[in-house]
Amino acid sequence: MIILHRLGHQVEEFHLNPDLIMAIEANPDTVIALTTGAKVVVAESAERVAVEVRHYRIEILAGAMARRKEQRQERSGPVAPPVRLRPAHDRASAS
Repeated sequence: MIILHRLGHQVEEFHLNPDLIMAIEANPDTVIALTTGAKVVVAESAERVAVEVRHYRIEILAGAMARRKEQRQERSGPVAPPVRLRPAHDRASAS
């Protein structure tokens, strides 16, 4: 969630799920159109909202990548030593 302020309510914060943002308009107030059809007028600039969304998504992706790395390490466990194969000429003479 990103933290924003409604226009005229600078003291009161509200949290917005950035996945619900469909469009951000600046005319002159910043209006966020949501996928639900609702519109929210915020005190932050359109650029600031875009930066907050970008930071949110970076944080989510970084967490996902860290979790993926942990899962791979858990699954791999201890690595067995490599198996030495006989050269091809040794296999031909053994037949």
